[in-house]
Amino acid sequence: MLAPFGIRPKGTLLARMLPLAQALVRRGHQVSIAAPAVQNPEDAGTCAVYGGVPVHHVALAPPLLGPLHQGWALLRAARAARPDLVHVFKPKGYSGLAALGVQRWPRRLPLVLDTDDWEGWGGWNDLLPYPYPAKLLFGWQERDLARRADAVTTASRTLQSQVWGFGVPPGRTVLLPNGADARSTTTTHRYRTPGRHLLLYTRFWELDLRELVRSLVATHALAPELRLTVVGKGERGEERELLRLGERAGLADMINYHGWASPDQIPELLAAADIALAPLEDTLINRARGLAKLLELMQAGLPIVAHQVGMSAEYLGYGQAGRLVAPGDVAGFARAIVELAGDASLREQLGLAAQRRAASAYSWDVLAAEAERAYAIALGI
Repeated sequence: MLAPFGIRPKGTLLARMLPLAQALVRRGHQVSIAAPAVQNPEDAGTCAVYGGVPVHHVALAPPLLGPLHQGWALLRAARAARPDLVHVFKPKGYSGLAALGVQRWPRRLPLVLDTDDWEGWGGWNDLLPYPYPAKLLFGWQERDLARRADAVTTASRTLQSQVWGFGVPPGRTVLLPNGADARSTTTTHRYRTPGRHLLLYTRFWELDLRELVRSLVATHALAPELRLTVVGKGERGEERELLRLGERAGLADMINYHGWASPDQIPELLAAADIALAPLEDTLINRARGLAKLLELMQAGLPIVAHQVGMSAEYLGYGQAGRLVAPGDVAGFARAIVELAGDASLREQLGLAAQRRAASAYSWDVLAAEAERAYAIALGI
């Protein structure tokens, strides 16, 4: 497997690649991961084993060589492992450059491409301030690598449709959603009455701050005793804008901003909540995402109020494991929160249903079979 980033600070390797690789190892495969250490240079040139999966961070490139050297280093690491096939994650950047060489000299290797975000135009190219040449490269990589690959795994149905639009036959694509580790310790919730503690676990870019504040104003009008804890930090100071808007709307006493939390702090924060909020703006990025944080909330047994965008409806069993509200329905979002706050038995029903769904349909041990299906397509067996 070739990673687009190192094991930290970004989440693709840690939240998607590694748990899938570990599940494949449990099914009898040998899997290793090569990753660039550009954002975690302290790991450059090291190898660590996590649950039977070696993760090798390649050496950093000399300053003048940059991305091409990193892509070449990833390709060399892949070929040194003498694999039967290569699974490249994210069709952009360093791993995308390495993918160009996988099917070439000296020995053609079957290539499986994984896509878990809408990377090019209409997606992250529009949201992040990449240099224009980089945007052109990412847009080209997203289209071209999918066409070159022997099989493509996608984290969402939107991405599956995108790949079909690039001309990839449906028979070469496999839906591979994000998953949960069914063997990990899950939070045991007390479904208290009343349920006063709301949780927003977020990176901020996925939501419309003004719409969220309007929903909180409507919630506060119906149930002024409810309190919201916000966990996470925006890349552009969005948390400050949320607090400013909340204060202007008279919600200063309702909102408690916790800030960024380390992975070992998350279980305690989830356990302290009664209801989780998963607001999603209806954008291509959100329709395409794998919604890993939503799965964390489900795995913790939290009753969830979410906007019906992208994979959220499928994850939540089309309403059987959480409350789904149309994006833009401010009053409906508030009513769903207040309904759950006042009904402990409903919170327990939805929370346990979400937890069971995460542990069964979205267990990585189950999803690994879908990866194997993609590998069989790539190998022609």
